[in-house]
Amino acid sequence: KPRGFLTYDTASTADAARAWGTLQYVASGSTSGFSSSDKLVDIVFALKNGYRNNAKWFMNRQSLGVVRKLKDGDGNYMWQPNFSERLGSTLLGYGIRELEDMPDIAANTLSVAFGDMREAYTIVDRQGIRVLRDPFTAKPFVIFYTTKRVGGGLLNSEALKVMKFAVS
Repeated sequence: KPRGFLTYDTASTADAARAWGTLQYVASGSTSGFSSSDKLVDIVFALKNGYRNNAKWFMNRQSLGVVRKLKDGDGNYMWQPNFSERLGSTLLGYGIRELEDMPDIAANTLSVAFGDMREAYTIVDRQGIRVLRDPFTAKPFVIFYTTKRVGGGLLNSEALKVMKFAVS
């Protein structure tokens, strides 16, 4: 059974001081949003340089709505739509992926993630699809049972950072 990356332990300590398999979180400074847009910059630079090349933002639709309204010091929106080559929108120059299973922004939630998911998470397909033919249970019909063994989990906790929405 795949294990979601938000089920792993989190800590605010940096990569070298944190136990392997524990995700680093950056505090947002607020329980209901961002205390400032600088917190997004903090999470970008909490990630090591080697992982920032393929990094993306991960959040749900409600969180995207909150982030979409953020402005810089000149009043320009930080979210920039990219209409060329259908690349999608960017936030601070990084792509955005909508994950509906992530929680809404609220107190003590991990609602925004940033990182290189290819390096951070792995999906394992053990042996493809197995088919079992059952000609005896529902005569004169033949029933087919199919099973697939799939797993997944955090592979590299340094390649993904999460934002915790709390005052501290």
